[in-house]
Amino acid sequence: MKKTQASLLIIDDQEDILLAAKMLLKKHFEHIFTATNPKNVVHFLSENDIDVVLLDMNYRIGFEDGREGLYFMKEIKAFSPKTVVILMTAFGKVETAVEGLKSGAFDYVLKPWENQKLLDVVSSAVDQSRKFKKKNQNTNPLQSFFTGTSEVVKKVYAMADKVAQTDANVLILGENGTGKYVMAQHIHQKSQRKEQAFVHVDLGSLNENIFESELFGYAKGAFTDAKTDTAGRFENAQNGTIFLDEIGNLPLHLQSKLLQVIQTKTVIRLGESKPRALNVRMITATNLNLKEQVSAKNFREDLYYRINTMEITLPPLRERLEDKVPLAQFLLDKMVEKYERSAMQFSKHALDQIQKHAWNGNVREMENRIERAVILSEQNEISATDLDLENVHAYEMPEDLALSDLERHTIEKVLRKHHFNISKSAEELGLSRAALYRRMEKYNLNTP
Repeated sequence: MKKTQASLLIIDDQEDILLAAKMLLKKHFEHIFTATNPKNVVHFLSENDIDVVLLDMNYRIGFEDGREGLYFMKEIKAFSPKTVVILMTAFGKVETAVEGLKSGAFDYVLKPWENQKLLDVVSSAVDQSRKFKKKNQNTNPLQSFFTGTSEVVKKVYAMADKVAQTDANVLILGENGTGKYVMAQHIHQKSQRKEQAFVHVDLGSLNENIFESELFGYAKGAFTDAKTDTAGRFENAQNGTIFLDEIGNLPLHLQSKLLQVIQTKTVIRLGESKPRALNVRMITATNLNLKEQVSAKNFREDLYYRINTMEITLPPLRERLEDKVPLAQFLLDKMVEKYERSAMQFSKHALDQIQKHAWNGNVREMENRIERAVILSEQNEISATDLDLENVHAYEMPEDLALSDLERHTIEKVLRKHHFNISKSAEELGLSRAALYRRMEKYNLNTP
């Protein structure tokens, strides 16, 4: 039987699972790689052309809710969108796996698996990978996102293009959903480091108890589960770019550890004393007003000046009026291709409502609404009802609000609109439920 020309990476912390999967799949596919730890997956993907990743959802003892798998799956998709990810989970954790599908996973398999079921899923994933590569083999990655034509955003990208040619640390500011991650990727792709790794770390969702091991790495035996020497995110980004998102949420005691790395350009793994030299370009982002945070003693002033050699502020969608409809058209085309739908268009009323709507969740909210509409609509015309944008009125916002005040105002308004329904409010704001709860606690917005 002729093997399919495809490269698969299986990641699971159980050696018997890896062996069983490899023995089965190597009969049908040309190249099979295995790993017991997902922390180096970005570095591995940067050096190998992988078509499909089979990713277990749990790794550390006591952490069995599948969140680790979701975290690393998003890291994989962020670094290499072309890589197709299949989640592996035990029976009873299907709900988390379904959440993974919504975040970009291709499919999931239950452990212990049926051999034919696993082969069918992997074969379909390989086919999907081939289709994706064929569509994108002549596509410039810098053309795969929407910049816009409004003067305010053109000035932002003009500055970003200049900054990208340097190695200056960049701080990206902006409300939730304005595209800070996209901007960070743009700067990396325009830089001299574009052929090297781009490593994204969401500090807002990173448990502070594992901050040092995740970012700086650890030596074998440094703690209970440290079975092998493991590089951290900084080392994975060597010669490339590291993007630290939501840096404003980093606790003070961890800010000092990050500052030490930036100042010395070295990293020391947990359990070691030897510093390792770093050559990494740093980009950070936050939706907070860091100057206010410095004044309030919530953010170190020396760290603030270290990370913002250059500062770029992304405008909210309400300040880009001429970009609303073109952006919606771009996102519609993107979703039509993603879900392999026939050509779709917005109704005239839908376009009117898109223009009027406040878009408090900015680009992320618009993308979520359009994606849902494309999935659910049985027609080729997207209506305002499909977008849940019926009877939108002109948007009014108090003037002269600081960024943090603006975020509080927006969150409170959306919560009240949905009668403090957390799921609906989080969806409109483009946040996870956990992120919304953190911000409610931060701004003392209690559910009635």
